[in-house]
Amino acid sequence: MPEGAPAAAGGQAAGQPEQPQEGSTFRKILQMVAMWVAMQFVMKQFFPANNAPKITTDADGKMVEVPASTGKIPPYQLRPSKLDEGATYNTLPQRVAPIWAEPNKVDVIVTVSDSFIPTPLSSVSKDMIVFEEKDFGIGNFSEKRTHEATIAVPEAVQRNGTLWGHFYVGLPGSVLDPEQKGFDPATAYHFIYPFTQYIPKKKEKKLKSLLGKKDEAKVDLEDEEEEAEYSGPIVGNYFHPNISLSFVPNMGVLSLAQTHVAIRQFLHLEPTGARDGTGQNSWYYPILFVNTFWQLKAHMTQINETVKTLPIRIDLNNLAPWKFQTMASIELSARESARTAAYGGSLPGGGDGTEIEMVKEILLDTNPILLAITSVVTVLHLIFETLAFTSDVQHYRKKKDNIGISVRTILANVFMQAVIFLYLVDNSQNTSWMILGSQGVGILIELWKVTTVVNVRVRPAPPGALIPYRITFEDKHKLSETEEKTKEYDEIAFKYMYMAGVPLLLAYATYSVIYEEHKSWYSFIITTLVGSVYAYGFLMMVPALYINYRLKSVAHMPAKAMTYKFLNTFIDDLFAFTIKMPILHRLATFRDDIIFFVYIYQRWAYRVDYTRVNEFGQGGEDDAPEQVKKDEGKSLPPAVPDAGEKLADSDVAKGATGSDARSGKATKRK
Repeated sequence: MPEGAPAAAGGQAAGQPEQPQEGSTFRKILQMVAMWVAMQFVMKQFFPANNAPKITTDADGKMVEVPASTGKIPPYQLRPSKLDEGATYNTLPQRVAPIWAEPNKVDVIVTVSDSFIPTPLSSVSKDMIVFEEKDFGIGNFSEKRTHEATIAVPEAVQRNGTLWGHFYVGLPGSVLDPEQKGFDPATAYHFIYPFTQYIPKKKEKKLKSLLGKKDEAKVDLEDEEEEAEYSGPIVGNYFHPNISLSFVPNMGVLSLAQTHVAIRQFLHLEPTGARDGTGQNSWYYPILFVNTFWQLKAHMTQINETVKTLPIRIDLNNLAPWKFQTMASIELSARESARTAAYGGSLPGGGDGTEIEMVKEILLDTNPILLAITSVVTVLHLIFETLAFTSDVQHYRKKKDNIGISVRTILANVFMQAVIFLYLVDNSQNTSWMILGSQGVGILIELWKVTTVVNVRVRPAPPGALIPYRITFEDKHKLSETEEKTKEYDEIAFKYMYMAGVPLLLAYATYSVIYEEHKSWYSFIITTLVGSVYAYGFLMMVPALYINYRLKSVAHMPAKAMTYKFLNTFIDDLFAFTIKMPILHRLATFRDDIIFFVYIYQRWAYRVDYTRVNEFGQGGEDDAPEQVKKDEGKSLPPAVPDAGEKLADSDVAKGATGSDARSGKATKRK
């Protein structure tokens, strides 16, 4: 046994390396299976199989075309006349299969009416028949049909009624009108869909002149009371002139319980209630998708009593199943979000539910090449912003002095960030919670910078003050000579900034209060301050540039953070040409370029020699080896001073100040 134990242990040890190999093999098998499933999904979605219809004989002995594959569900043409023995009838089918074979030809007629009740086609005027095509190929993605017409708007629609579209689809030669004799649900179907949309209007802000007369203020107060009585949204009836109709082939057998509601609304089941032998399954007609995905509200017409006629253009084509599922789901989600926001509900990401509308507008109105460049640049903007934030934080964490730092600029940044935050809150109806959150984090970062530069203390106020305590900023240590100069230059820069900025702010505020309208005095103050921040915010970088100029150095600047920020400035310039934004914000992106070019010039004018220790105790190469210093010392004999030089050295030594002594010690260390 003792001899066998080592052998067993050795065998176990020898077998241990095989375990990772087995795990690796199992992992490879899983990867291969996952890849096969993914490939099958892609092939099914993008390259569907060509399921040619089958020719068979029905119960009456007629030759009929049936779908190639309907799973366990028999083709509709071969459906049983009664349920299987012991089977139960389910009013809501579990699974549904295509009723017609694909590819196939169909006839399509579209009419408009102010009623959802179908009118016999023989009684419909030609002006109300907006689309009529024969032998359109379902499954032929290259086939497209287009019709244009002008419709007379019914009076009921002018009075906020719905304009209904009636769709008649059937196999070639079949009777399409359900009201006509000879109509067969096996060969044709009819459904309705609204061509007008009831969209909540954006709640307009009640603005008023703050210097208006008392009568005007009284009228505004009455309007506010009426608005308070009716808290619901104001809904408008809108019509879009372009309507896209798309047949969706190759959908196959569907499970109704697992089908998304956005897809289920376009499923039209066999109307007679027929089931297969199990009583659980049924059939559905070809999906005709009324595609409103690209219908932007900006392109819609609001219908009222003044609108007598409307132009309409209908395009008929085929759409891949994956595109149909994506568009239908996004469109339904966007409508639900807009409806929720209109009724005062809160959305998960904030905003007013029009974000998807804005994305669609960008995709439609922007050049594809410029859009692709913008997408790439957006990613770079995010990367540079993250790097700038990281570098800025690291710079302030490592810095042990206040040389070159404008404390007033940091405090001014806190104030400006807070003003922008209050402005976003004041206009929170159109502001996402993500933007508010990022703005709040920016304020906290600026406050943290203040604590790295000075000590923030709460001290008792002087006698006679209204507030018993006040916040004071105290130096963390005794300032050096260069730090004192930095503080002095900072005061000078801000003195001139006040002289230039305060008159501009007062002039802008005077113009705004006289010629512009505002919600309230609070809104006026916040809006005026935000306008000043956008217009004159670049002045906050001027003190830093002035300090660089007086110190003749840029060694104290966070070079990496500044570089990343200025790269983002040029990216913002690109966005200014592609994205709609307020004029003040667009100007704010270009005025930052001025600061950047001045900083670039200072980098060139005040070059940093990284081979020596700078005036702030940063940088420098390692000291030379001891032997090299000794050799350098032996290379030249010491000069013998004459009597005049000795006397001068003696006088300098006697009159040396403390700062000279410190300089001498520093020279000795160097």
